[in-house]
Amino acid sequence: MATSKITYNGGLRTTSIHERSGNEIITDAPLDNKGKGEAFSPTDLLATSLGNCMLTIIGIAANEHGFSIDGTNCEITKIMAENPRRVTEIIVNFQFPQNDYSEKVKTIIERSANTCPVMYSIHPDIKKTVLFNY
Repeated sequence: MATSKITYNGGLRTTSIHERSGNEIITDAPLDNKGKGEAFSPTDLLATSLGNCMLTIIGIAANEHGFSIDGTNCEITKIMAENPRRVTEIIVNFQFPQNDYSEKVKTIIERSANTCPVMYSIHPDIKKTVLFNY
């Protein structure tokens, strides 16, 4: 089974359907690349998937080690370059609602985040800056 099915809708917009669940994601080209910017751009999704993956892997570790990260969020900042147009940096800024994590738990969180599959999949030339605010 395919992971997803993508349809080009015209107007620099696509619709992706997750084959297993039927969930949809719409993308638009960004304003600075001839698009409407009314939805995530493909490069936004690239950057955002890093934060999603990190939170998922931290969540798995939290379940295994008996602590909670519920309510944790992260802000993603994507830095683009030209010639060729590409992502050059992704900044992930975590905000943890709890500030009473032990040093051991902080180590588990940080190791988990930095070893998620998306982190390993992004080209090493793309700078990844990860900030943990406890």
